[in-house]
Amino acid sequence: STPYNSAVRALALEYKSLQEEPVEGFRVKLLNEENLFEWEVAIFGPPDTLYQGGYFKAHMKFPPDYPYSPPSIRFLTKVWHPNVYENGDLCISILHPPVDDPQSGELPCERWNPTQNVRTILLSVISLLNEPNTFSPANVDASVMYRRWRESHGTDNEYPNIIRKQALAAKAEAEKEGIIVPTTLEDYCIKPNLKTTSQEPQLDMTDFYDDDYDLETEDDDQQSDESDYADGDDSGNGET
Repeated sequence: STPYNSAVRALALEYKSLQEEPVEGFRVKLLNEENLFEWEVAIFGPPDTLYQGGYFKAHMKFPPDYPYSPPSIRFLTKVWHPNVYENGDLCISILHPPVDDPQSGELPCERWNPTQNVRTILLSVISLLNEPNTFSPANVDASVMYRRWRESHGTDNEYPNIIRKQALAAKAEAEKEGIIVPTTLEDYCIKPNLKTTSQEPQLDMTDFYDDDYDLETEDDDQQSDESDYADGDDSGNGET
């Protein structure tokens, strides 16, 4: 079994697991039902946080040797946050390769390793939204604004005002798509994939890992897929 075949199987199983038991506050779907390596992730802003009522979309892209290398995440929705670059790339320790780099301020154990998965990534993302890492910010202006807000004990409201404005705009976009955004903790804890006004087609995941799935054909395409991945940007994997 090649790394590419292993990635296909791992992603098929993870995707199936997330459809059956979603992470609270998240929806995931494939951008293309024939491609397991690119996902659309939607994040519901947690109640009682600055992001309450928001619906933030992101693109998650997996490398051909996943889970030995981390995926990347790029927000498609505008997000003002110390750890999100202007182009939407997310900078978070768990998505950084496990190299020893004392200058980064990150411990090797905080970085990616093959025991991590999409579920642990999503939980880390929601934690980072509420508790930004200002040690090495991707957005310096947002980091300065966030620290000013925290140090003022809430009297300097420039940072939360921007976040709430973005959350409201994102909620309006969600409503256009027929997405019901949870605004209470009770609704937030309900499986998010069920909180839509329209039913999405169910993907038969056996297509990806049963005997009919031609992994040898996938092997033939591995080089081109790896090239496509390399040619793209290194979303979320850059050091800060």
